[in-house]
Amino acid sequence: MVLSKEDPNYRQCSISVMDNIADPDITFDEKGICNYYYEYLEAEKKYVLKGEEGQKKYEQIITQLKADGKGKKYDCILGVSGGVDSTYLAYLAKEAGLRVLCVHFDNGWNSELAVKNIQNIVEKCGFDLYTYVIDWEEFKDIQLAYFKANVIDIEAITDIAIFSALDIICKEQKVKHIIDGRNVVTEVTLPQAWICKNTSNLRDIHHKHGSVPLKSYPIMSPIRRRIVARTKPFQSWPLLNYIEYQKDQVKKIISAELGWRDYGGKHYESVFTRFYQGYILPTKFKVDKRKAHLSNLIFSGQLTKEQAMKELEEPIYPSHLFQGDLDFVCKKLGYSKEEFQTYLDTPAVPHDNYNLSIS
Repeated sequence: MVLSKEDPNYRQCSISVMDNIADPDITFDEKGICNYYYEYLEAEKKYVLKGEEGQKKYEQIITQLKADGKGKKYDCILGVSGGVDSTYLAYLAKEAGLRVLCVHFDNGWNSELAVKNIQNIVEKCGFDLYTYVIDWEEFKDIQLAYFKANVIDIEAITDIAIFSALDIICKEQKVKHIIDGRNVVTEVTLPQAWICKNTSNLRDIHHKHGSVPLKSYPIMSPIRRRIVARTKPFQSWPLLNYIEYQKDQVKKIISAELGWRDYGGKHYESVFTRFYQGYILPTKFKVDKRKAHLSNLIFSGQLTKEQAMKELEEPIYPSHLFQGDLDFVCKKLGYSKEEFQTYLDTPAVPHDNYNLSIS
């Protein structure tokens, strides 16, 4: 049974907006501080370099990328979605004089604004763009399998494919380096109960609920992933962990320099992600993912709890987009409104009901 704020057992972290609604793993210390704060501090200590140390590391990486790129067309590959992190990385790469191949993963759910932001990136930075288009019938079949399985992390399908595709393209282009927008100060906080980026899980869910053979969907076998991990033909660099990364300031920079426009939500560059985070997660799974994103910014000193609480008071879904998105998603996936409502009303199923062997 999922708690509500009115439940006497409801608890919220004393310094962030993380709470025990739809999160069975959250814990609190004697001060009422949740485990995610301490996990953030550990991640920051382990992965984030500040000041001169961070700048030195950043410059060393840039130098290495340029040295390894000599005689080749590109120094590195950058996955671009049109979001803040990848757009800022593109801006930094341009400023550093890197020759970048931007890779965009098209799973059929791009918003028009995302397409425009990506066009601005490549045009204003002078980079080449490689659009990896996934076979829609295969991708749709995996999505529908996840719906039929009633598991929470439908977005795992996209995440798994993106990183597999980047690996494939690195090999094709003989590029040794990927610059990676993932970072600690804005996105390390996320309950494990909400995610499952496991290829064995995906294969089992699709085997049980899918119907279209996966011939082109980019997914590595467990053996192939172990070979790649052992041989390390290329390396991924989380450059944003080595510089000062203040999200509000970054948005101003990329808006002014690259003509970037805000989506109004984290990862809302995808219509499906917007619908999933804004409607499916809170309606079916009682998860408001904004709590994790906002808490992460609190932990990194970019937001106060009061500001986060005020933001949570705003509607989770932009009202002017909801009905159009609902109609679009149902039509694109082949659901009637009644069928989709039945899905929403069906109890959630844990990912561990399916194979979770090492992927």
